[in-house]
Amino acid sequence: MSTAALPVLYSFRRCPYAMRARLALVASGQHCELREVVLKNKPPEMLAASPKGTVPVLLTQDGTVLEQSLDVMRWALQRNDPHRWLQPDAGTPEDMLALVATCDDEFKPQLDRYKYPGRFADAGDSAREQGARFLRDLEAKLTASPHLAGTHATLADAAVMPFVRQFAMVEPAWFDAQPWPRLHAWLSGWTASDLFARAMHKYAPWQGGERGVDFPPA
Repeated sequence: MSTAALPVLYSFRRCPYAMRARLALVASGQHCELREVVLKNKPPEMLAASPKGTVPVLLTQDGTVLEQSLDVMRWALQRNDPHRWLQPDAGTPEDMLALVATCDDEFKPQLDRYKYPGRFADAGDSAREQGARFLRDLEAKLTASPHLAGTHATLADAAVMPFVRQFAMVEPAWFDAQPWPRLHAWLSGWTASDLFARAMHKYAPWQGGERGVDFPPA
């Protein structure tokens, strides 16, 4: 597909915020021109559009700049939502977004402390245990239903999963030893899915003056 007149997405493959945005784009079938960013050498075109300098950044055809991952997710899913990611069947959409807010506001800071203990004085086992509280809550939710907001995957699952995946990768043996069978199965189901594989396709860094790549891949 031609990338002419497509929305432009600045992304970085391993960033969990960019990952959740790409998952929603894949799920919605919304095509865009993806520009893979090297965070140590951010392109001036991205910084001109979004001086905050973080990914994802989506530039829509009408000139709107979306700088937050959840805004990109909602933008894509409001255009096409074949898997009903915006329609939880357990709780309300507000409940779903509240869970994502807890992930972002409470779990993510502990994940950072756990993953990068040298950067924080209050890191290590304390951060791991505080992060594990959130994961125990997810295990309880997944005991009640196969997904975080009911019988089918929703925005909540796609938004939270990249951060759980990152937490699990810090100490895989410890994570695998925890009594969270439903969480383990949920995470494995996501990472083994075709949707995840398409969202995580590797691309060479974008060079200014060149066209990006069509995303999602075929």
